[in-house]
Amino acid sequence: MAAIALTLMVGAAALPLAGCEAIGFMAESYKRGSTREVKGEYRGLEGKSFAVVVTADRMIEADHPGIIDRLTAKITERLSTPTNVPTPSGFVPPTQVLRYLYDNPSWPARPLSELGQGLGNVQRLVYVELNEYRLHDPGNPYEWDGVASATMSVLELDGATPDDFAFEKPITVKFPGKKGVDSSQLSSGAVTSALSLRLVDRLTWLFYDHREPYYPEY
Repeated sequence: MAAIALTLMVGAAALPLAGCEAIGFMAESYKRGSTREVKGEYRGLEGKSFAVVVTADRMIEADHPGIIDRLTAKITERLSTPTNVPTPSGFVPPTQVLRYLYDNPSWPARPLSELGQGLGNVQRLVYVELNEYRLHDPGNPYEWDGVASATMSVLELDGATPDDFAFEKPITVKFPGKKGVDSSQLSSGAVTSALSLRLVDRLTWLFYDHREPYYPEY
């Protein structure tokens, strides 16, 4: 009888544990198929005029023609959307920014506050330095192994220290993020498009509240 009672007690104790495991499994399953809200890290763009400047070394520009133009346009589009950044007071169109940089090739040698003045006395300069952009590992040109790294910085040109970064954060994304994917499965256009989109997401999400998967791919 004592052995039977002990068995019943052990079985009864196991029931709550099994229930907890089931609840935990369901919660985990829910997370894998849903999203969570993530707060923007820098909110100083709200209600301010701004310009977006993207820069990269000549090697990146030579290997990926047009990447600076595309990133400038997409980042400006995201940050000028009122549903993302509430009530921006104005922004410099990307074509105007790119024209100014082209017409003033000596701008990197001058303080960035002067660049902001040249772009229309904006209150915020969103400055993106593209440090790395590649579609495959240099030692393996046969498989896609895209990496994009950039540093997002913001200068508050209407503040007391207009040449100091008020916000700065490095960002790195990858695509496809797994081994064994080659040109028979994805074209170079598809890889660079996905890589650029991931980079734009991560750079612009720094400025506004948004939703991300509980377990994001990038």
